[in-house]
Amino acid sequence: MLRVGVIGLGRMGQLHFLNALRMKDVKVVAVADKSRRKRKAAEDYHVKAYDDYTKLIDSEELDAVVISLPNFLKRESIFYASKEKLDIFVDKPLARSLAEAAEILQRVRIDDTRVMVCTNYRYFDSVQTVKKLLDEGRIGDVVIATSELIMNGPFSHPLVPRPVPDWWFDREKAGGGALLDLGHHLIDIFTWMFGELEIEFATLGYRFGLTVEDSATAILRSPKTGVRCTVNVGWFSKMIFPNFNFRVNLHGAVGYLSTDQFAPRNLRLHAIKEGTLNLCRRVIGRKVRYLSYTYYYASYAEILEQFFNCIREDQQFPASLEEQMAVIKTIDKIYRLKEIS
Repeated sequence: MLRVGVIGLGRMGQLHFLNALRMKDVKVVAVADKSRRKRKAAEDYHVKAYDDYTKLIDSEELDAVVISLPNFLKRESIFYASKEKLDIFVDKPLARSLAEAAEILQRVRIDDTRVMVCTNYRYFDSVQTVKKLLDEGRIGDVVIATSELIMNGPFSHPLVPRPVPDWWFDREKAGGGALLDLGHHLIDIFTWMFGELEIEFATLGYRFGLTVEDSATAILRSPKTGVRCTVNVGWFSKMIFPNFNFRVNLHGAVGYLSTDQFAPRNLRLHAIKEGTLNLCRRVIGRKVRYLSYTYYYASYAEILEQFFNCIREDQQFPASLEEQMAVIKTIDKIYRLKEIS
């Protein structure tokens, strides 16, 4: 039985917490969060709750921690968990800058600990299918790849209002805006598919007049394969789930692939179908696929389960820290280029 602590119970932290509670041979021993209300919610599941992650790590016997903290708190929390030789699962981005990412990489190497970043967009079924067909050579050599991820970012929709923590709009604390937040997913997917990327063009948008960008476009190139990759991200859309403006398109010498080809055309109908299938799975005693009805959110459970399985089987994590360093390096270069332009 893996003994796990969850650090941070924000929106993503709560999702990780609930996913981990449902997983076989995983025991969520304790959580840590500054909010008394969130600690009380965790205690309702008969889980210990601390107001400081250092108390959690010092007090409990753990195998791993799940860290879901604001960007400016990740470095110190990873350092503290690494010192105790814990396996670490952390929300993206790993760090606010390349320099900070390098410090984290050096620390975990010295401590001989392991870190897995939550690159959950790789685990969308549509992305997995595109990657499989790409690797099989179905579309020949890829020449152009394009991607979009447009949503409301930290802003809440008027139908489901919620306060936005100030750190999101503090350049120093956040490390960046839409490029670091959303572009990380797309650049990670392209780095996974085509190797480290070089920058040919980039622009940042400031529609809302914030200190961090609310949109970004980048044209990147893979020296390894020659593929030119376009990334478009933004926080400016007032769409609400199940509408989801995400896609990856690959244009090859003998065909093309798009995640739109393999994703549900109607997420509401997909939810009904998966809800019915889960009911049947429960009745006949098969494993229920929690969150499968959402399609996209199921990826968070999938990647967390991969993390736990790798610990049990003493395997390498599927997303290496070196790959995450390459992603942060690309984003960091874009920010530095725009600062001097």
